[in-house]
Amino acid sequence: MAGTTETRSPGTVDWLVLVALAGGCMALGWLASLAQTPAADAWYDTLALPALTPPDWVFGVVWPLLYLIMGVAAWFVWRRLRHPSAPTALILFAVQLALNLMWTPAFFGQQSVAMGFYAILPVLIAVLATTIAFWRVSRVAGLLFLPYLAWTAFATVIAYQTWQLNA
Repeated sequence: MAGTTETRSPGTVDWLVLVALAGGCMALGWLASLAQTPAADAWYDTLALPALTPPDWVFGVVWPLLYLIMGVAAWFVWRRLRHPSAPTALILFAVQLALNLMWTPAFFGQQSVAMGFYAILPVLIAVLATTIAFWRVSRVAGLLFLPYLAWTAFATVIAYQTWQLNA
């Protein structure tokens, strides 16, 4: 039943899966960031940015935390794998993660504000779907996904405004 707490204590396998999910998410985020080259950074510095764009250092703090939280949320769902909705929730998780990882190459790699905006729309939809699916399996997982959903919605607004300012 969604929202109930686990009654058993995590065992060794559980902790290994937690490390794999959280560490894997963080590693994938780092790999995607490789598309952000010095040339891409120089291009980004030429863009007109909306007033609500956070300073660059904020992204370096927020994204690793979000990737860590994503992995922890997926772990809570994995721990309830017998829940009928858990497999679908984990598939949605993988889909949203793959879409998320394509954003940096689309925006920075292609140096395209339009592509960045169009790439983030399916990410937002997938993150929303994953948040709902996680919530149905584990309220804790759903709650953990809310900051990521909020950040993705915020990033979508910034992407749209950046595209409009630089069109």
